[in-house]
Amino acid sequence: MVFRLKDGLKAKREYRTVDIVERKGVITAKNIHLKKYPVDNPVTIFNASIDTEGDELLVYGRIVLGYFTYASAVAEFRIPINDVLANEFVPGHYTADICIYPDNKYDLWGVEDPRVYNLDGRRVMTYCGRTVHYFDPSVRIERTLPVMAVYEKDRWKKLCAFRVPEEFRGFVISDKDSFVVNLDKCYLFHRLHMRDENFYLVKSVIECDIFEKDKLHDICVNDTKTVLEPAKYEDKLGWNTPPVKVDGEYLILLHAVDAETKSYRIFAMLMDKNSNVTAITPCYIMEPKECYEIFGDRPFTVFPCGALIVDDCLLISYGASDSAIGFGTVDITELMSLLDKGRLES
Repeated sequence: MVFRLKDGLKAKREYRTVDIVERKGVITAKNIHLKKYPVDNPVTIFNASIDTEGDELLVYGRIVLGYFTYASAVAEFRIPINDVLANEFVPGHYTADICIYPDNKYDLWGVEDPRVYNLDGRRVMTYCGRTVHYFDPSVRIERTLPVMAVYEKDRWKKLCAFRVPEEFRGFVISDKDSFVVNLDKCYLFHRLHMRDENFYLVKSVIECDIFEKDKLHDICVNDTKTVLEPAKYEDKLGWNTPPVKVDGEYLILLHAVDAETKSYRIFAMLMDKNSNVTAITPCYIMEPKECYEIFGDRPFTVFPCGALIVDDCLLISYGASDSAIGFGTVDITELMSLLDKGRLES
């Protein structure tokens, strides 16, 4: 099912970091007040995605309401964009709506790591659903699946769960880190954990209309191909932010987990309109360095889920040690200069 791509991507990468992300500040659970929920504050909030509406930033954070099963939901709140971009971001107190929560077999044990973006003129969200099998020791397949929802009529409606063809499902332990991109074809970008205990950074083709059915259903993806394999110093790779268009190419952030320290680091990739990789940063562009990125529920973790072009910078929202939402900016010219050093020969 998984085919390797023959390219020079791995040869372009080095084990070093040039951290070019300017940290703007963080929001923690104490800043969030939940509507219509008997517990005012979540236990924690992190791994947030972002969108814009007028001069406001829409923030979609993964919240945990209790540590017993660490089951997550998604809460939405708003921040003026200028507040985040200020020289010194001073977080306020924000009222949040729980907009996506567990309610079906695909996400019964949690709604994790939302990615919010535009697809064919609609605001959509893909997230990692902890399936009904997540805590069942007798079922070690499809413990997580990518699920998509669409925002319409002032609410989020769950559309579908993406699955590999039936003959391969018995080999899939989990499937996560997903978003959908409509380029020369409609693709699901996702990360498979297979029964061989390897992790595969892949893209798959979606051959049907995602929006055609009203009821939550399966969508089978096909033609799955590996995009990039981990380097020898990495345990695994994963997709982070949905693509942002820059000068006719598509910019994507990814993460790598260090083979020795298990810390998360971030790098970037460019793709063309035919989903071919055109460039990759030779080094990591972000790694844990602030105290809130080093210590928390999952130490040494930076995990972007949102990215937007604002003026001449890339604004990112990320999870900091699974304990806070961090915001950062990257100078686009500086990032593109790094990517140019990792250009693939056409």
